[in-house]
Amino acid sequence: MLVLSDIVDRATALVDRAADRWLSRTGGSAAVRQRELTILRRLALLSSAALVVAPAALSIVTSPAVALPAGVAAVVGGFLFSAVGSIALSRQSIVTSGVATQSAEEFFMEASAGLILFLDPQGSVVNVGGRDKRDYLAWMRAPDGRGFIEQIHVSDRILFLQALDRLRQGEEQAAVDLRLERPSVSVDNRQFSHLRTDLTARRDSDGALISVVAQLRDVSAEHQLRVEAEAHAADARSANDAKSRFLAAVSHELRTPLNAILGFSDILIGEYFGKLANERQREYVGLVRDSGAHLLSVVNTMLDMSKIEAGRYELVLEPFDIATVVRSCEAMLGLQAKTKGVSLTSRIQRGLDEVVADQRAIQQILINLVGNAVKFTEAGGAISLDASVRDGILTLCVSDTGIGIPADKLQLLGQPFVQIQNDYTRRFEGTGLGLSLVKGLVALHGGDFAIASTPGSGTIITISIAADGSGVPVVDLSANHPVEFPPRLKASTGMTDILEEGLFDGREQAKIA
Repeated sequence: MLVLSDIVDRATALVDRAADRWLSRTGGSAAVRQRELTILRRLALLSSAALVVAPAALSIVTSPAVALPAGVAAVVGGFLFSAVGSIALSRQSIVTSGVATQSAEEFFMEASAGLILFLDPQGSVVNVGGRDKRDYLAWMRAPDGRGFIEQIHVSDRILFLQALDRLRQGEEQAAVDLRLERPSVSVDNRQFSHLRTDLTARRDSDGALISVVAQLRDVSAEHQLRVEAEAHAADARSANDAKSRFLAAVSHELRTPLNAILGFSDILIGEYFGKLANERQREYVGLVRDSGAHLLSVVNTMLDMSKIEAGRYELVLEPFDIATVVRSCEAMLGLQAKTKGVSLTSRIQRGLDEVVADQRAIQQILINLVGNAVKFTEAGGAISLDASVRDGILTLCVSDTGIGIPADKLQLLGQPFVQIQNDYTRRFEGTGLGLSLVKGLVALHGGDFAIASTPGSGTIITISIAADGSGVPVVDLSANHPVEFPPRLKASTGMTDILEEGLFDGREQAKIA
């Protein structure tokens, strides 16, 4: 058995050397040669066993002198026939596979949208295809070789070469927008075509870049739309800046005569230079004074809005007692609410510490919110002003039992000079600036503005800002970057229970359905 095993091993090695020399002469890649060599090794192993079995089997029916050469000849013939047949079938399958692959590549070249370019690693075009090839080549110069790169706008060539370099360094794909020069006789008289170019790397088994597939699509229409959108945006910004400057100029011009009107009205009301003849004169002077005060308030609000919109409103952060500000607001608007027959109460969390914010801005926020609540609440209604601090967040809540706001109108609130108009609100005066200013001041503090309302039942507006002033964003005033104004309202789908039982004094809460 050892002798037979040694014979088989030597025969196999001899076949390996012979087959390797023969396959090297017939050509083919290393992978193909390895595959065919494996086939020959298997046939040689089977033939080695047959060299023993075949003569032994023939010796049964004939003499050993005839059986040995006849058996060896039969085995060798069978080996050669099997080897030639197996290798032929293997190479035929490779050819068939190559034909199928070639057909798939040809289909890709013809069916892919846009223009398809096959590039070598240096960027030269070696093949052109694509479903829209005729349309592109109708105005392009021949892209073969370096022709494609030469048609790219000079400023974009570096981008194209950088994308190729990224593929050479190992990336699998890259995208770049290019401008290709068009001939001066083009139908649409465009100087350049804007093309979106997607580059895909093709690599060999070792990972080396062998070619690049570039798919080009014309995005000139998209580019034109983008240019027009940017132009419209620039026009809108310019118009907005002009509007802000106009409001600021008008406001400044109005303040001087308004101060004179208010001053002289106060002198007449005080009768410093003589008594007024009758009560009707006193009434008229009082109306002039009240109208001037209202107009001055509107002018000041417009000035504040202009500053916020231009990013020039500077907050003065300082510690102050929020309870004092709440009570001051209640005292200022209490008489107005009482005259209208509305109950105004404030509820302040026990042991409320000082907060850090712009005191003037916080007071303006409360006055505007409570003033709106008084304006839109009928006689017999209730208004509640609540203040609390929890987890470092100051929460100010103004709730009322007024006419309420439809859900589809909530998003309109806070737009400058916009009032929600319906059968109930038409009779109320106002410019629609109050909530715009409130939203702007809250945004400057880095806070949140939320509103919930039910028509005919009431409204809850909640302001939340950091109690230590840490929410105020750092703004570089020298850069003069406008802020978004007014900020967008947060979506609020239902009535939020802001106040928890036990946190406040037992005063009557505003009835909110």
